[in-house]
Amino acid sequence: MRQRWLRLLGVALVLGSCSAQSASVAPPDDGAALGGTGHGGTADFGVPDAGIHDHSTHGAGPTGQPDAPIRGTQGRVAQFLVECPFSHVLDDDPIVYPDQPGASHTHVFFGNETANAATTYATLVAGSTECDQQLDRASYWAPALFDEETLMTPDKVVAYYRAGVGVDPLSVRPYPQGLKIIAGNASAQAAQSNAVVAWTCGVSIERLVTPPTCSEARPLRMLITFPDCWNGTQVDAPDHFSHMAYSSHGACPADRPTAVPQLQLSIVYGFSGDPSKLSLASGSILTGHADFFNGWDEAKLASEIAVCLHRQVVCGITSAR
Repeated sequence: MRQRWLRLLGVALVLGSCSAQSASVAPPDDGAALGGTGHGGTADFGVPDAGIHDHSTHGAGPTGQPDAPIRGTQGRVAQFLVECPFSHVLDDDPIVYPDQPGASHTHVFFGNETANAATTYATLVAGSTECDQQLDRASYWAPALFDEETLMTPDKVVAYYRAGVGVDPLSVRPYPQGLKIIAGNASAQAAQSNAVVAWTCGVSIERLVTPPTCSEARPLRMLITFPDCWNGTQVDAPDHFSHMAYSSHGACPADRPTAVPQLQLSIVYGFSGDPSKLSLASGSILTGHADFFNGWDEAKLASEIAVCLHRQVVCGITSAR
């Protein structure tokens, strides 16, 4: 016990340069829950199967196999965390249907309170956020979850930022202003790779392609992992995907060479019990996906990457459970 507390004290001292909002030791299980190998588990998050990143019907997806994660100095995956309560619900999608209010299936939004169909980078940075990290003004959204006809309002999302699986943390660079990223396939007809979209109960290493039966003590979560390689020039692409790729075996492809933080979202629902009637607004329960529109304060994001990822330590909130 004494050694454990000494290790925790060492992490706290290293994180002293992080802000009070985002610099604290993460809960013991969170690294394992989102890509680590704690408790004897294996890492599920990594490179997705071909084609599964397609939000509609465009293009071919990246290929590869999941790699073992880089471990931090405390035997953990180096990462920083942000927690955002549920913000609002709209039939909008600022990436796929910009300036077209009501054109999308229903999405639940987290983070920036102003996000809607008319959202731009300028409106994000001028807006306010629900997140515990007030300098993260990004918007995060995902399709609404329904139990038959009842919308299951999520409790919160926990955003985990780390180096891609096997990627040298020192190579990770900040997102450009206004970068737009989509993960998952809103038109999926079959189960997607659990390296990209997965379901679990509470904080767990279990990764399932459909929702399990969860208890009230460990309610349902949807987990989505985003691409972590950028082409270095575009903040979006006509198909909304081809400017990004997933790293494979610790490297980015030559045409998308810039390693950026790999975002992993854990959307926490208050749902427990029988999952058989669950569906997503985009279609069946197999159509899981999520969107990210970068509105981070540039200096703060660069600081989090330098202090947490480059130094290979865990920064974050203490209530991610």
